[in-house]
Amino acid sequence: MRITPLEIEEVESKAGNIYEAVVVSAKRARQINDEQKLEYNTRVEPLIKVDDDSDDSVVSKDKMNISVEFEVRPKTTESGLNELLNDQLEFRVRSENTED
Repeated sequence: MRITPLEIEEVESKAGNIYEAVVVSAKRARQINDEQKLEYNTRVEPLIKVDDDSDDSVVSKDKMNISVEFEVRPKTTESGLNELLNDQLEFRVRSENTED
């Protein structure tokens, strides 16, 4: 696994400060992860039902191929950061309205 260094100033320029940029990219990474988990479950579910009928505890070749496909995808944190750096994310900061 390779590690790509990022310029902090570049990341910070995409949001109000570095902490905001990290939170935005982390929330997007979580969304991507949830989408991938849903996709994986929908693709594997028919295979699990077939395996339950045969009562085999052996992992099927189809499930292994799907798992390998998901393993070679870019990590969700990397995807979230790349979307932020490429201006593909729109976000807004909640304003705290204090009414006394």
